[in-house]
Amino acid sequence: MRPLALTLLLLLVPATAGAEEIRFHGEQARVPASWPVYRLADHPHMCVRLDRRAVYLGRPSPGQRCPAHAVGRRRAIVIDGEGRARARASAAAPTVDLAAMGEFTGLGFDACTAPSRRSMSAWADSPYRAIGVYIGGRNRACSQPSLTSAWVREQIAAGWHLIPTYVGLQSPTSSCSSCAMLSTGSAAAQGAAEASDAVADAQAIGIGPGSPIYFDMESYVRTASASSSTLTFLAAWTNALHSAGYESGVYSSSASGIADLAAKWGTAYPVPDDLWIANWNGVKSTDDPYVPDRAWADHSRIHQYRGGHDETYAGVTINIDSNYVEGATVGAISSPEAMPRGRLDTVGSPLPGQVKLTGWAYDPSIPSAPTTIRAYVGGAAGRPGARLYELGQVAALPRPDIAKVHRAAGPNHGFDVSFPVAASRRQRVCAYAVGADAEKSKLLGCRTVGISVPLRITNLRGHGNRLHLRVGCEWPAGTACPGRMLLRTWVAVKRRGGTRLVRMRIARRGFALTGGASHGFHVALNSRGRRLARMRGTMRAQLVVTLPGGRVTRAVALR
Repeated sequence: MRPLALTLLLLLVPATAGAEEIRFHGEQARVPASWPVYRLADHPHMCVRLDRRAVYLGRPSPGQRCPAHAVGRRRAIVIDGEGRARARASAAAPTVDLAAMGEFTGLGFDACTAPSRRSMSAWADSPYRAIGVYIGGRNRACSQPSLTSAWVREQIAAGWHLIPTYVGLQSPTSSCSSCAMLSTGSAAAQGAAEASDAVADAQAIGIGPGSPIYFDMESYVRTASASSSTLTFLAAWTNALHSAGYESGVYSSSASGIADLAAKWGTAYPVPDDLWIANWNGVKSTDDPYVPDRAWADHSRIHQYRGGHDETYAGVTINIDSNYVEGATVGAISSPEAMPRGRLDTVGSPLPGQVKLTGWAYDPSIPSAPTTIRAYVGGAAGRPGARLYELGQVAALPRPDIAKVHRAAGPNHGFDVSFPVAASRRQRVCAYAVGADAEKSKLLGCRTVGISVPLRITNLRGHGNRLHLRVGCEWPAGTACPGRMLLRTWVAVKRRGGTRLVRMRIARRGFALTGGASHGFHVALNSRGRRLARMRGTMRAQLVVTLPGGRVTRAVALR
């Protein structure tokens, strides 16, 4: 159901006993005789709950009073007496160009039904400047008479930031027993289909590409099967939203959906761009015990810190959940100092000692200029051991898909860059877009990648008091590649209480290569090594070749 469909006829009742026919303003429907029937004109503040077995006659009031949060399978029958022509016309309303989206920091609230224009005006003096709106989904429990494209335009113009939320299929072990559940065997297809429906719902009310859409995944019991199918569903949701040009968000309980997603941070799993964490601890921050500090660290979180309660401003009372917002919202950028935008798509290591990044970025304050990208290897900026790599204004490659979504940016904001790194083994790599004001930087994403040491050892042989080998450096041509070679062996040393093996260095030398080059070396044994060689005849040793960021070892026998 589109969010503006004011006529909802669920003709589930056959013409048999137990049903009755209701006529209202030229419309008719057979409804269960046991269901209560409400004339909304007689109850102007009644909440039209779509998850209840009830019949509502009339158009839901913009002033209806609903609980802050409700979810559940649609059961209600709503007959507004105005026909389906109004629903079709509303769904066909032109979208608003909201390509200039920005993060928001401050307090927000969400309510089951979007407040009326009058209520939003009254709350202009509240401490809240962001509002969660339920745009659609088969488990959305409240009707939305106010949620139109005109309402969206008016609230953004008034300085509100919107958090579009879609209440679709729930986890198989969801706490919402009345909700429609996802199917374990069809989770991927269902996640993609829900994203497609959410995009249509968003566009019907003027929320265009470039905007975030948050999936409302209610709390669930974390079993292996439930977590796996839920994550499969959410991965498909994220991928499909990205393909449509939208940012992906997920709302869930800290201890269920959020914990499962946080466990996937740093893997190849397509995590959402933003998290909306439900943890009613009363703390106005985005910290959470289930989410590592480095994950979704840069303006990519919302914290729902208090559940349903009444608040009143300018004489208007609304039942709300309270949120602390540091994440993506729908709201026009009004400051020339807005944060850069972008996304890290992939991280790889195509060659030993190198990292390759792909993605896109642009700075809204200078949208036509190439954007500077910097990377950290070893963790996010500020993390102990993280090493900075300034990559320059590399976000300048053609990305027509980005131009379609962020029209002001133009077509040339992609990046595909490789660079040598002084690191090996599995490393956490984080990319940032740097704004015109160098103090403004946006975390585009982090990924973990395995990096091989850029050393190649060939022609290795020992003879007499010397070791012969060829060392090659696989960094890009011309890159300085200094290092050293060590040769060590183990010697049995008698001490009080017995004999123990002691590692002893028997040779050492440095080298200085350039990337793409190799050179033959002779490594001569020191006096201790020569003495041991005479004593043993054949001496087994270990060669260690190191350069900044890694080392390679080889076993060798000296004869």
